[in-house]
Amino acid sequence: MEKLFTTRKIRLLIDSDDIDQKNKIIDTLYQWRYICFKAANQIYTHHYVQQQLREMLYLTEGVRARLSDIKKDEHGILSTSRMNTSYQVLAQNYKGSIPMHVMSALNGNLVASFNKMSKALASGESAMPNFRKEIPIPFKGTDVKKLRSSKEGAVFHFSLFDFPFRTYLGKTGHDKREMLQRLLASQVKLCTSSLVLDKGKIFMLAVFQTERREQQLDQDIIAEASLSLDYPIIVSVGNKRYTIGSKDEYLYKRLAIQAAIRRKRKAMAFMNQNSRKHLRKTSIDNLIQSEKRYVSHKQHVYSKRLIDICLKNKAATLLLVDQTEKEQQAKEDPFLFRNWGYYGLKQKIERKAERVGIALLVE
Repeated sequence: MEKLFTTRKIRLLIDSDDIDQKNKIIDTLYQWRYICFKAANQIYTHHYVQQQLREMLYLTEGVRARLSDIKKDEHGILSTSRMNTSYQVLAQNYKGSIPMHVMSALNGNLVASFNKMSKALASGESAMPNFRKEIPIPFKGTDVKKLRSSKEGAVFHFSLFDFPFRTYLGKTGHDKREMLQRLLASQVKLCTSSLVLDKGKIFMLAVFQTERREQQLDQDIIAEASLSLDYPIIVSVGNKRYTIGSKDEYLYKRLAIQAAIRRKRKAMAFMNQNSRKHLRKTSIDNLIQSEKRYVSHKQHVYSKRLIDICLKNKAATLLLVDQTEKEQQAKEDPFLFRNWGYYGLKQKIERKAERVGIALLVE
């Protein structure tokens, strides 16, 4: 069966009541993140230099040798494989300061990423990426140990690098809870994932490997979906017609967030420079991110309901009506165009349709 990979962002809390232990774990994670930041730049630098050796036409033939393991190729100039070259550099610089499982996962991810863009780098079409200090901390799925659930599956506990964690799924984390329950039952596999540190909060970007579920679909049934200015999605399957969401329901919270942002920006006119900077970096930036999260969440909900309707009616094909005319109408109305997320909704529909085996056509 075809393998699928699903990513879920899960909030983690340190599973301890000892404040000193919590502070120590958080400090350690921030130190590891800084090491990952430096190591990521070193990995790309080493592999870029290795690649460029072949492009240096001004060197003699004796210098422009093959970038391969001398044990496998007599003309090779490396004492080990290319992937292991950067790992040896990381081991020499950071062994003892960070678990080498983290360095191994980081090295594997970045070498694979470098290989994909190596041609663009060599031709000059792309520049070397510069990694930021906010880089996620990667780890292998086998590093998650002692996974267990409590409170009827509402909270999951596990250890990662001997640090105790528990999940915080909230009221809308049904899909995350389901994936963790399936992981606990060995129905899915946890692949290389990562930890994200954001303003003292810890999130796990968990990558689950699943298999495409065989759905009983009828090839003769076609569902037709269109994006409307009054409803996010209108679906027609045969003689049946469904509406998903509504204009008022979708815009209610988003407009409230935008109004709060406007009020705070107006208040900035009566503040000094330091107060304005503080307000912008705290309240206003948080509200902007809150608006983005709300829109993304709604798009996920609407796209999932659309796919559920297709599965309920056994529609094997989903036809997305061309939105060119309606998008033009939206552009003529700046209010609607500002608050409607056409493109993001389309992307999420495409991904969810592919996951369940529904053929997606764009008219």
